[in-house]
Amino acid sequence: MSWRKSWLFFFLFVFFLGFAPGHGAWAAPEPEKAKEESTIKAPGAPETTAEAAVVMEPVTGRIIYEKEAHKRLPMASVTKLMTLLLATEAVEEGSFKLSDSVITSENAWEMGGSQIYLEPGEEMSLWELLLAIGLQSANDASVAVAEHIAGSEEAFVQDMNDRAKELGLTDTNFVNCHGLTAENHYTSAYDLAMILREGLNNQLFRKITAMKEYDLRGGAFKLWNTNKLLWWYNGADAGKTGWTEAAKYCLASSAERDGLRLICVVLGTEEPQSHFRESTKLYDFGFARFRAVNIADRGAKVSTVKVGKGLAETVDALTIDKVSIIVPRGAEKGFEPRIEVPDFINAPVVKGQEIGSYIVTKEGQEVLRVKLVAGQDVPKSNILHQMKRVIDSVY
Repeated sequence: MSWRKSWLFFFLFVFFLGFAPGHGAWAAPEPEKAKEESTIKAPGAPETTAEAAVVMEPVTGRIIYEKEAHKRLPMASVTKLMTLLLATEAVEEGSFKLSDSVITSENAWEMGGSQIYLEPGEEMSLWELLLAIGLQSANDASVAVAEHIAGSEEAFVQDMNDRAKELGLTDTNFVNCHGLTAENHYTSAYDLAMILREGLNNQLFRKITAMKEYDLRGGAFKLWNTNKLLWWYNGADAGKTGWTEAAKYCLASSAERDGLRLICVVLGTEEPQSHFRESTKLYDFGFARFRAVNIADRGAKVSTVKVGKGLAETVDALTIDKVSIIVPRGAEKGFEPRIEVPDFINAPVVKGQEIGSYIVTKEGQEVLRVKLVAGQDVPKSNILHQMKRVIDSVY
């Protein structure tokens, strides 16, 4: 090593030991007030016979149609959206496996209403029981899954209510995991839309609720999805039906066309199949009057950020959600994207760590802000590695 490199090495050694600055951190700025309100109103909105209804765009949470959106009502088997959400999240998190064997208790066996006629002591895989819940709306399967995951139905119901609070739902209270009529068991059209919105972020949840049929017990018992919109409405791909005398006909569903996804919830329609008819009417309105301006996909790499004191020199900046704006047809132009990231951040960087924002504006006003997160881990390098990198850059 030459004497110049020796002196440079000594200087850098002293600098990194005692005078190097602390870790930089990305501080997300406070979002500006969006120009659009949380509800987009359009002329010519249809009337619905549903007691309560909501049409929501799930990326932004915008409401494009509502009727008694926050009215507390019974929801029958649409309850099972939360049951499926908790169960599929437990699988995705690795706490349980779809191949797990679930043993039917007498409590599950005693359930009435829609069922797959489980016998006490009967074993079935968690996967098939989840399909029985999502397709057949099986009450006995719901209790069996609840007991398997939480130890008892009561503990599982408490988890359901805790999850509702986490989602910020103020008009929901669960008393059971299946939806049979019970005092103080209620939700609202808006809250159900929010539960389904959360479920759509889970691949297993989406797979189950999109399936039309399944052969259970080796084909001896056929499961048919009770959500007939999967057959009848172009683009329908998720949801859950419900009916009791108290709740009447209910449906929370989702459909996507031309890059625009909508969630529709109708509660308390009177006659058979009226929940499908009213949902179709509201979907037709939404897809006819609105469209999506899709700017970037979820998980898209939109920038890179320099990393100081790391084993890698840069980290990818990825969108945490889809960058999409819902607008009335004819108002699709004029949106401007802007990416805000720091000049550099110091290691260590953790995958999923917030490192910036993807901002969309129109006429100078912010209409959407989506977080940017680190695409990979960048561990902190040791002093010798940092010194070598600086020396190599000089020579």
